[in-house]
Amino acid sequence: MVNFVQLPEGPPPVFTYDPPQTPYLDIVHQDEEILLLNKPAGLLSVPGKAQTHKDCLETRAQSRFPFAKPVHRLDMSTSGLLLFGINGPAHRYLSIGFERRLVDKTYHALVYGHMSEKEGQVDLPLTCDWPNRPRQKIDFETGRASQTSWHIVGFEGDHTRVALTPITGRSHQLRVHMASIGHPILGDRFYAHKEARKAAPRLMLHAGSLSFNRPRDGERMSFSAPCPF
Repeated sequence: MVNFVQLPEGPPPVFTYDPPQTPYLDIVHQDEEILLLNKPAGLLSVPGKAQTHKDCLETRAQSRFPFAKPVHRLDMSTSGLLLFGINGPAHRYLSIGFERRLVDKTYHALVYGHMSEKEGQVDLPLTCDWPNRPRQKIDFETGRASQTSWHIVGFEGDHTRVALTPITGRSHQLRVHMASIGHPILGDRFYAHKEARKAAPRLMLHAGSLSFNRPRDGERMSFSAPCPF
C-alpha cells in the first residue's frame, strides 16, 4: 500500500464568489468548430446552482458563441486552457477524445517545499467526500483509479515548480495527489495545510498546454497559455 500524508478533514472553508471581470473573455483560438479560452483563476467553468454563481466561462462564451459547450472543466481556482465545441458534432468528437485519453494536458504548479526526486507518479484512488463535497478523498476500497505524473522544473525559494500531467481526469486530482505526497499546491484552500495555504494569494495551478485532434480532419493541434505566476 502507498504511504501518503493525511489530508485535511471537515467542510471546506466558506468563500465569497467574486470572479474577475477583465479580461472578460480571453480567446486563444477560434474557428468554425472549436473555441479555446484562457480561464482566469476565480471564475467557474460552468454555472453553479446559486443565482450568484451564474457568471462563468461557459456563460461568457455563449454570449458570443451561442452553441459553445465546454468539453472539460477546470476548478474555479485553476487558471488556463479550456476547450469548447462550437457545434454538436465537434463537441461530441472532442469529448470522445477526452474519454479515450487522446488529449495531452500539462499543468504548471508551485508546490510546498523542495521535492527530493526529479520526477515521479502518484497512483492513489479518489472518490468524493460526500459530507464535505466538493472535497475529494483517497479511498482504496471505493475510489476510482487516478494517476498523475510530475517532474521538477525548478526551485523557487522554499518551494518547487513542477509540471503535472494527469493520466486520468478526476475532480481535484492534481490538488489531492500533490497534497497526499506532502507537497500541497500553494494557495490551495481545500487540501493545503495552513502554511502552504497562506504562501500564495491564489491556487498556484495553471493549465498551460493542450494538444488534441481537430474534429474535421483529425489533425493534431497544440496550444499553450503563459503561466501567470
